[in-house]
Amino acid sequence: MHKAQSSPSWLRIGEEYNFSPMRPTISTGRGDDGETDLYHGGRTKKSALRIHALGTIDELNAILGVALAEQRLPEELKAALLNVQRALFIAGADIATASALGGMAYRMSPVFIQELEKWGISMEQDLPKLSRFILPGGSKVSALFHQARAVCRRAERWVVALGAEERVNPEVRVYLNRLSDCLFLAARMANRKENCAEVEV
Repeated sequence: MHKAQSSPSWLRIGEEYNFSPMRPTISTGRGDDGETDLYHGGRTKKSALRIHALGTIDELNAILGVALAEQRLPEELKAALLNVQRALFIAGADIATASALGGMAYRMSPVFIQELEKWGISMEQDLPKLSRFILPGGSKVSALFHQARAVCRRAERWVVALGAEERVNPEVRVYLNRLSDCLFLAARMANRKENCAEVEV
């Protein structure tokens, strides 16, 4: 005869005393109804275009964090990636703030785009020109950059979709468009540093 498995202690206590386990301190419970707070006030559905755009930017930043954790990441890419991560936080704050607040919020500016373009030019000058498309992959670091590039494009699409419904700072869209190009170049650079051959289509 099999002995019935008992419930976890916290669940038994909760059932017996009608008591809910305590939440972590970072959990406010305000999102339990499917809505979330926006920066500088206001609330919106978690399924809203703005939250899709914001969440995808966050996903992109997390992938870059994984790339930064790789010990074989070339040193010259680390500083640039940290700058990108900081810029993505600004982009997220920009998206999370209603345009009507104007100067009250953090906003993406052309300065971030110019910095990104300089990075892209420096990488492009060090890489051989491509005559055909290449497959994503090679080294692990390169594969992570390709993954980040694809997520960056998705973030850009959500920002474009949001911009079709309401006013959005165009600098965010431009930054994401430039960033996807830079991440492609960074993927190629990572393969070159590890002597991994690029596989043409």
